[in-house]
Amino acid sequence: MTTDSIGGYLGLDRYYLPMLHEDALSLNCGRNCLAYLIRARKIKKIALPLFLCASVRDTCLKEGVEIHYYNIDEGFHPIDLKVDEWLYLVNYYGQFSASDIEKYYNTYGKVIVDNAQAYFATPVQGVDTLYTCRKFFGVTDGAFLYTDIKLDEEIKNDESYTRMLFIYGRYERPASEFYDMYVKNNELFDTEPIKRMSRLTTNLLHGIDYEFVKRKRTCNYNYLHEYLNKRNKLQLKQAEGAFAYPLLVDNGAEIRKQLICERIYIPTLWPNVLKDAVPDSLEYRYAENILPLPCDQRYGVREMKRICDLLEEV
Repeated sequence: MTTDSIGGYLGLDRYYLPMLHEDALSLNCGRNCLAYLIRARKIKKIALPLFLCASVRDTCLKEGVEIHYYNIDEGFHPIDLKVDEWLYLVNYYGQFSASDIEKYYNTYGKVIVDNAQAYFATPVQGVDTLYTCRKFFGVTDGAFLYTDIKLDEEIKNDESYTRMLFIYGRYERPASEFYDMYVKNNELFDTEPIKRMSRLTTNLLHGIDYEFVKRKRTCNYNYLHEYLNKRNKLQLKQAEGAFAYPLLVDNGAEIRKQLICERIYIPTLWPNVLKDAVPDSLEYRYAENILPLPCDQRYGVREMKRICDLLEEV
């Protein structure tokens, strides 16, 4: 006999649009996609790039995995790789093509692709690939994992209804009022076990027009690239549904401060790299001076022009 109530007040509508990555395993966060693979694949050694967020490193250490670090070249490609360990391959700003990934898979075999910055990239058949939702959409949890291996553990569902205030609040009020809640939600996943994506997040992801989002992000990226390409020290490829536009300049740290004064918030991705890498390394220079300019679906030509005009001034 069902215990669900009938009648009463209305809650959130149920959405039925197709969801991108519908066929993947849906978990609560990207780092737990990695933890899932470590346990299921019984990974003992892994090669991580130095240019990477601390959460990936911490997940590997928590799972007892031996870490070897590798460097990247100016195009974000790995260098100085070994062949006797798993390769964690980060698709920085969606700059790796499917053929790039296939090349590494054919060479090394044991590859995990991190598409946290490439939500709209199609996974390569047979390659363990993870995606994260919070970098692209207004949700509090959510990640997808493509893999052909199953972890023999009971996995509970996450619940996210108590963490939604900073999402709903920003819709009607300034983001600064809810920033502390946003930070606490991010910190929560430092200790969260592997869980399935919450039902609430799953429902919200079924309400998104993914073609619209992809088109807006691509158009905004292209606008920035057309204006800034000659100033950009990175040689960039087209990025469909881009995460952000990475602008590399000599004085990125100073420009970031000036943009913040104009209420354009450009994060320092992976500040841990500034502590872990030597100051004259490429990784340090990229962490300090790459400006990931926002180009997401909230914005259009007017906002992209404002960013470019301000960059011209500073």
